Amino acid sequence: MDNTLKQVGELLLGAIPTAVMLLLLYAIYQTLVRKPLNRVLDHRRERTEGAVLKARADVAAAEARTQEYEQKLREARLAIFKAQEARRQQAQQLRAQALAEARSRAQQQIREAKTAIDQDMATARAGLQGEIDRLASEIIHTILKPAGAAPTLGSAQ
Repeated sequence: MDNTLKQVGELLLGAIPTAVMLLLLYAIYQTLVRKPLNRVLDHRRERTEGAVLKARADVAAAEARTQEYEQKLREARLAIFKAQEARRQQAQQLRAQALAEARSRAQQQIREAKTAIDQDMATARAGLQGEIDRLASEIIHTILKPAGAAPTLGSAQ
């Protein structure tokens, strides 16, 4: 058993340089490869996540601008519709005013025509009244004429 312990001791003693080399290799790996690689990966992750966050922020800003644009567009359309409605109402008022003026002129012309017709009727009645009086007197004169007198050819009938 002494021999076995001695061999195990020699084996362990021979494994020390290998263990030291392994620890040294691990330390070099940590220093030269793993830490810089982790830093690069962390930096890349930060940049990627930052780019994603920036992209999300840009999308949100674009959506906000789109909503603002749509709101302004709705407001502009509303203003256009209001202006069109105001112009339409103004045109309708002008049309109603022109119609009222035309009606007023037509009524005035009708009144003037009625006055002229009434004057013509009065003139015609006066003329007819004179004619009636003349015809009545002629009829009376003809009827009351003595029966024995013969009508003359030149007399008016």
